[in-house]
Amino acid sequence: MSKRDYYDVLSVTRSASETEIKKAYRQMALKFHPDKNPGNKEAEDKFKEAAEAYEVLSDKAKRDRYDRFGHQGLGSNGGHGGAGMSMDDIFSHFGDIFGEGHPFESFFGGGGRGGRRVSRGTNIRVRVKLTLEEIAHGVEKKLKVNKQISCAECKGSGAEKGGAFHRCTTCNGSGQVHRITHTFIGQMQTTSTCPTCNGEGQTIANKCKVCHGSGTVHGDEVITVNIPAGVGEGMQLNVSGRGNAAERGGIPGDLLIAIEEAEHPHLHRDGVHLLYDLYINFADAALGISTEIPTIDGKAKIKIEAGTHAGKVLRLKGKGLPAVNSHSKGDLLVNINVWTPQNLSSEEKKILEQLRSSPNFHPNPGKGDKSFIDKMKEFFQG
Repeated sequence: MSKRDYYDVLSVTRSASETEIKKAYRQMALKFHPDKNPGNKEAEDKFKEAAEAYEVLSDKAKRDRYDRFGHQGLGSNGGHGGAGMSMDDIFSHFGDIFGEGHPFESFFGGGGRGGRRVSRGTNIRVRVKLTLEEIAHGVEKKLKVNKQISCAECKGSGAEKGGAFHRCTTCNGSGQVHRITHTFIGQMQTTSTCPTCNGEGQTIANKCKVCHGSGTVHGDEVITVNIPAGVGEGMQLNVSGRGNAAERGGIPGDLLIAIEEAEHPHLHRDGVHLLYDLYINFADAALGISTEIPTIDGKAKIKIEAGTHAGKVLRLKGKGLPAVNSHSKGDLLVNINVWTPQNLSSEEKKILEQLRSSPNFHPNPGKGDKSFIDKMKEFFQG
């Protein structure tokens, strides 16, 4: 079954602002929340679907990728609020959009079910430089990332081995504290995160001596990343859950990979097309020649017809780069440049003086010779 368009899920336009998207998700979450629809599988599915849509559209990088490539552009690490997250994950990840004291939080318990806070690790952003060959075929990269990792001594719990956890006496295990204030319109109740347990609902009896109770330590991790073919400068890939570890077994952050392109010695990129400047001498342009040019997969032999003008563009179909998550490929465009010598010998000058007066050397553009403007129109209409 194909996924619905995320904008349709939240009933917003593709030009919707962040505020409009947030408001639409809040309305959907209130309507289909499982606590308001107990035992209703359809409502639960719609709640998860809305969370998945919001996860993508509220993230600028993911939204840009989704707008450009659709669901395929997100790959296996895109929106996963519906399929890859539990209900607790959804509440902990998105519950804060309602803010402290909001009726939704007071009614349903805030950032997680039962009001307990689940910590989330921060994202890590790294840059990866790729050659055109790697971009053309896709590549597997092993990245050594320095980050917060789960403490091996306490397995990320923050407590000594065999250590106990106690219910927080301040919030009685709920993770939240309630405060009643008196105003001129009567009593008002506000809800906030418990300051003693930071919303976790429990405290550690004896903290781990290695991580001092945080559950994380600084270390290195080697992460294998499969980069798809066709990516480009400025694109950002998201590897879910491979960022900084969260305190005491919370949800880890993401690894964000910014793509950079290494300059190729001969080829230049223009979207999915590759450009190459071929220089030939006047004799080769007049008489024609067969020559080799570089491509992304090695050498290719091309034929220059006799009488070729400078500025002619040869198109080699399918010799360019693939589009991301697509089977289509661009072309290799070869721009012909006729080299004009500058330091001539006396003998060379004598030969050219003899040819200067020849009728064949007088410019005489015919109907088949296209103007610069016509060539540009033909090039861009491709």
